[in-house]
Amino acid sequence: MDSFSFVGNSDIEAIEKLYEQYKENPESVDASMRHFFQGFEFASRHFDSSTEGIVGKEFNVINLIHGYRQRGHLHTATNPVRSRRKYFPTLDIENFGLSEDDLDTVFHAGKEIGLGPAPLREIVEHLKQTYCGSVGVEYLYIRHPEMVSWLKKRMEEVRNTPSFTVDKKIRIFHRLKEAVGFESFIHRRFVGQKRFSLEGCEVLIPGLDALIDKGAQTGIREVVIGMAHRGRLNVLSNILKKPVVDIFNEFNGDQYDDSISLGDVKYHLGYDNSIETASGQTVKVNLLPNPSHLEAVTPVVEGLTRSLAEHNYGKDFSKIIPVVIHGDSAIAGQGVVYEVVQMASLSGYSTGGTIHIVINNQVGFTTNYLDARSSTYCTDVGKVTRSPVFHINGDDAEALVYAIELAVEYRQTFHSDVFIDILSYRKHGHNEGDEPRFTQPTLYKAIASHPNPRDIYEQRLIKEKVLSKEEIVRFQNEFNEILEKALTESQKTDIVHIRPFRRDLWGRFRHVEESDFSESPATGVEKEILLELAQKINNLPSDRKFFRKLEKLVEDRKRMVRENHIDWAMAELLAYATLLMEGHPVRISGQDSVRGTFAHRHAGFTIEDKDEIYFPLQHLDEKQAIFNIYNSPLNEYGVLGFEYGFSLGVPDGLTIWEAQFGDFSNVGQVIIDQFISSAEEKWGLKNGLVLFLPHGFEGQGPEHSSARIERFLNQAVGKNMQILNCTTPANFFHALRRQVKRDFRTPLVIFTPKSLLRHPRVISEVEDFVQGSFQVVLDDDNTDKEKVKRIVLCSGKIYYDLLERKEELNARDVALIRIEQLHPFPKERILEIVAQYPNALLNLWVQEEPENMGPWYYVNYKLPELNLVPVARLASASPATGLSGLHVVGQKEIIGKVFKKCHCELNNIYCGLQCVEGKSHAEILKQHKYFETPQKFSI
Repeated sequence: MDSFSFVGNSDIEAIEKLYEQYKENPESVDASMRHFFQGFEFASRHFDSSTEGIVGKEFNVINLIHGYRQRGHLHTATNPVRSRRKYFPTLDIENFGLSEDDLDTVFHAGKEIGLGPAPLREIVEHLKQTYCGSVGVEYLYIRHPEMVSWLKKRMEEVRNTPSFTVDKKIRIFHRLKEAVGFESFIHRRFVGQKRFSLEGCEVLIPGLDALIDKGAQTGIREVVIGMAHRGRLNVLSNILKKPVVDIFNEFNGDQYDDSISLGDVKYHLGYDNSIETASGQTVKVNLLPNPSHLEAVTPVVEGLTRSLAEHNYGKDFSKIIPVVIHGDSAIAGQGVVYEVVQMASLSGYSTGGTIHIVINNQVGFTTNYLDARSSTYCTDVGKVTRSPVFHINGDDAEALVYAIELAVEYRQTFHSDVFIDILSYRKHGHNEGDEPRFTQPTLYKAIASHPNPRDIYEQRLIKEKVLSKEEIVRFQNEFNEILEKALTESQKTDIVHIRPFRRDLWGRFRHVEESDFSESPATGVEKEILLELAQKINNLPSDRKFFRKLEKLVEDRKRMVRENHIDWAMAELLAYATLLMEGHPVRISGQDSVRGTFAHRHAGFTIEDKDEIYFPLQHLDEKQAIFNIYNSPLNEYGVLGFEYGFSLGVPDGLTIWEAQFGDFSNVGQVIIDQFISSAEEKWGLKNGLVLFLPHGFEGQGPEHSSARIERFLNQAVGKNMQILNCTTPANFFHALRRQVKRDFRTPLVIFTPKSLLRHPRVISEVEDFVQGSFQVVLDDDNTDKEKVKRIVLCSGKIYYDLLERKEELNARDVALIRIEQLHPFPKERILEIVAQYPNALLNLWVQEEPENMGPWYYVNYKLPELNLVPVARLASASPATGLSGLHVVGQKEIIGKVFKKCHCELNNIYCGLQCVEGKSHAEILKQHKYFETPQKFSI
């Protein structure tokens, strides 16, 4: 039993056992309980036997105190527009073996809450004010005694009731004035336009203001915020100080300036700014853009925070804090929240604690909260990591400011997440044009007559003589005049300018042009440097004992370099090593990425009999850039979003997310859809994240074959992504280096191999790494160009199957052309190569994937000039068969189709056509219209 286990018990027997422990060793129990036992013994010595009932009731009072701490949150006054549900048993003293006759009895148990000996009446009043007022708190499930003691002391000594100075009260009022005034003005001036207003939870603005100010006082220099639509415009204006004229311009505008093509709705946009806090300090505040997937930005916030902490603040998390603002339905319903919460304390993903704030409208779009979750609270996910949870009445601005400041101090002290649930309401429907009374008539009847938080606080300040009614009216009128002037100014233009996010980091990188991908920069490395780095990454320190098979692996790699053969894994590690030495940090993250799912990478060497790993890439040179590689938790959505956010914070770095199998990227599809493929077009958000998606049909079943190339190609347009399917180690090496050697950044998707990782033909010579650059297309150097009758276009692993059969047949009249870069599509280069074969009669596209998958439709659309004939598996709903034998049959049939002889007059051609005796080959081609009937060549 640990020293604080009494917290989890409310029965007298447990306390008695703790008392026996105290008698043996007073220091073995918690200090607060120790004080109680001292008081109990004092009472035992100074009261005669007639007082035994009173002494016995001391334990009952202890149980009462524990009951309030444990269950007080169920009996609070935190809901401004609904009656609270009733929970039983209640906290009535009768439920703890006490009665009204005991109310004036003095109990030493009062010491437990800092009162000292006190009448029961005073103890109860203290507990009610602390745990059942505008602040409810859940925290007793926290397992660390020092955390529980810290919270208890901080809350109970002030009864969870703030006592702010006059200046602070006036500041809270001004933030409420701005929050309410902003929404009211837009409601009047932009009638019927969507804005997802903050009305009903305007206390968020003074709350965030206090968070930033308290953070600055505790050392925070930067805040990273993620939030969905509701209240975003208000936060942009009143927290990040985005000019109101720009916001109004987004209501009025008809077109974007040249920096953005399609843009996005105004309540999705991001912003960053350096703002001055109430205490006079400057804090950098970032609000990330957010799609309509409400929680998709949550992992992105964490990733950006982590990269800024590592590269700007020396991994000092006390200098930067992530803040995620949730909706009640979203935090309870969307699984990515759970994924991110589970990442909070992991070494590769921790950010020093996140402040989670919930705008709790108590209703989804039209869904009642009782239909939106099974848990008691929307914040119950926070208990997964035993984070404290505060429930706050959204009408009580001071209570929220108090709770947020306490949360910031807790986070800075213990580097833990904190959840703040603002019980509030949504004044209008889901948007300002929606009619909420269709679905919540009784709730919206109550809301219609409910005063806003500013008006409630005004009355309080007037009563306290902090401000007069005249002053309040004057302040509001002055603010309205500011908004009116901004509106007039905004109407002078209909062009909307979206300021790029984090210009300080990304200003030197330009937007991409499609022509940028026609040529690749030289990315070779001097041979001496390459060989030196090859030696360093294959060096095992002599003072440590490594797993025997790793020692053999290292020797094999050394021999490989000596014999001038570089395989895939070695090429990859050399790419990282050269970039690190050139000042580019590298981060890789994914399931089993350290070793590699297919045991090829071995970026970390396990030390025998120890839970320690040696990473050679971290020991190249004292001046090298940072290298980190992490085995991620078993989730894709959260980790992929995290890595996207991380890449945002380090544009000069190479940030990689690796799927265990490429098929699993579909679980992170929201990040691919909403950020990777479209963020630059919507928000001007540049990013250079790299995705490694293992892809290849090797008979491993439907979920271990296809990374769904067709999905990425369907989303690829113009310059939004790069999609590669490399076939040589050297080309992979150059592709990775190319990613950070240009003056622009575009997400890169690489379909990496599986069986090819150890294929004897998948090797490159050292000179291939010294010379040249990434090749978008690889021609066939084993042909008689004038004699070639058949051109075979392909991409990826199937090339080696085709090559094996070609060499068996010595078919030098067949040209195997590899498309290494599928997008942006290298059409000119392909046509240039094809033109070198003037006598070709048939152009095939060959792929392993079913005809309705893979690159076929995309390539055929891009190359109508070639009249391509597809050779593929039959169209299918499932990517691959589950039987290895059936897979082999299908693979052989694909290869056989490509090299099948025809029986027409040109019978030396492996055309595979159903030829008719007596007709010319040209007539056969015309008759079959092969480019219109691809099914004739499908398997």
